[in-house]
Amino acid sequence: MPGRTTPALTFTRLDGQTAPEIITELTDVYAKVYGVPRYVGDAFFSVETFASRLTGAFEMGGFELVTARLADGALAGYVHGVTLATDRPWWASLGDVVPADVEKAAETGDVFWLRELMVLPEHTGQGIGRALHDEMVRGRTESWTTLTCITDNEPARSAYPRWGYEVLPRTIKHAEESPVYDPMLLPPQGSR
Repeated sequence: MPGRTTPALTFTRLDGQTAPEIITELTDVYAKVYGVPRYVGDAFFSVETFASRLTGAFEMGGFELVTARLADGALAGYVHGVTLATDRPWWASLGDVVPADVEKAAETGDVFWLRELMVLPEHTGQGIGRALHDEMVRGRTESWTTLTCITDNEPARSAYPRWGYEVLPRTIKHAEESPVYDPMLLPPQGSR
């Protein structure tokens, strides 16, 4: 199998004031990524529901979005997240499966919650997702990173452990109507 070549990418960091300027592009990417039979018709994955979750995130502490653009300026994908608030029901539901040092880090605002990572279908398999992830995490001040991944969302579910994430031994749901997720933790850079 020939080696994968990641195309040249330009990354741009946006905050809660600047990200809304490209909301149409962001929802267009979402519509393409989630416009597949598995998700079509599920209200949780509708573009409108996503847009509501995304615009709500603009107001959350530490919100940041990183875009990856190709040489021609086309958006290939993006990632966004916030500083984890420990009162999030999914986080609180993990209880004793969260290591004590991570729980303490969360209480002091030292955990980044990576909320979404998307790459357009025509650009998958080129290393863009990993490049976006690494760019985001590298630029954050928090020591730890957490995310949740739909339990059967392959190839993403298998990628995160390869990238250094530990899968916690309890599944969660973000809402009654949401799918089941595996929560994951990425330790601080120096401890990997």
